[in-house]
Amino acid sequence: MSGAHDVDVGALADRVEAFVRDVVVPYEKDPRCGAHGPAEDLVVELRQKARAAGVLTPHILPDGGHLTQRETATVLIRSGLSPLGPTAVNTMAPDEGNMYLLGKVGTAEQKAHFLDPLVSGDARSAFFMTEPAAEGGAGSDPSMMQTICRMDGNHWVINGRKAFITGAEGAKVGIVMAKSEETGGACMFLVDLPHPAITLDRILDTIDSSMPGGHAVATISNLRVPADQMLGEAGEGFKYAQVRLSPARLSHCMRWLGACIRANEIASDYACRRMAFGKPLIDHEGVGFMLAENLIDLRQAEQMIYWCADVLDSGSLGTVESSMAKVAVSEALMRIADRCVQVMGATGVSGDTIVEQVFREIRAFRIYDGPTEVHKWSLAKKIKRDHKAANA
Repeated sequence: MSGAHDVDVGALADRVEAFVRDVVVPYEKDPRCGAHGPAEDLVVELRQKARAAGVLTPHILPDGGHLTQRETATVLIRSGLSPLGPTAVNTMAPDEGNMYLLGKVGTAEQKAHFLDPLVSGDARSAFFMTEPAAEGGAGSDPSMMQTICRMDGNHWVINGRKAFITGAEGAKVGIVMAKSEETGGACMFLVDLPHPAITLDRILDTIDSSMPGGHAVATISNLRVPADQMLGEAGEGFKYAQVRLSPARLSHCMRWLGACIRANEIASDYACRRMAFGKPLIDHEGVGFMLAENLIDLRQAEQMIYWCADVLDSGSLGTVESSMAKVAVSEALMRIADRCVQVMGATGVSGDTIVEQVFREIRAFRIYDGPTEVHKWSLAKKIKRDHKAANA
């Protein structure tokens, strides 16, 4: 399937892959890669090189349009071949999802002010939706949202707490989600960051370490936002969240599939070179069969991604399909990453290769953008609704 543009997506994906393998991979040992993601100066350096190579923000067309989801998959899988790849070429979460939402919902003025710096790679963004679980806030159930907004003249005033806000530290663009005090409906607001009314209380120590800025806990105190910085219409925030989250779930699948392809390459090379009991590890069935299972899971994950991409390209919101893809792909990639560690033994749990990091990243992926169990529960509810409708 091809979009209405002149871009040779296959050639573009090849250029992205060459850039990631040749330029980005050597940075994986850079000391600026920390527990809370790559440092800001490293992000800038990598993006300068991506810009020079013509592969920065490759999923956004020169005219501001977007590749189809199928085409996006072809490109984003390649960008994920290194944990640093999506950051380098500007396909990383949450920016990629925020760009998509702004492109769909933002006004011309909002796009010029907030979207253009993201597309150019000159700014990062944060999506302020999730709230602290210990305080009863919204997580997988956004209806539990406690952050509130109210009109005050020509401004909205927002108060609340947010948690696990990826990339908030160092971000220049914020999308803040809050519940209207008057109507109870959700609203989204665009905010220039940093902002004195948004305090980053702490950066959480988490199992993953690939996303710039880490994951923050934030307090929002009397944040005043001009009415023209509301994203979309008042009360439609939950609908816009689905516009963003369905393709964003799939984009995660794309990027992390790329990482697992690379991890499997490393594990396979290790198994073919490492000798044990008189022969290469690959010749021991216990090892060879694990790598064979990896090939099967990799192909099935790829097919699930392209199937869901085609559904989204058909114009469907794709919430059911993206839930299926999130479950199937995240669980398959977890099996792959785990096998790669196991095949490599002690080397697999060391920092000598990226296999250990990929394992950590995929473990986190099974939770964010909806844990496996939440998506299965949602799918089970659909089965019940469909059964009831068919037997009414």
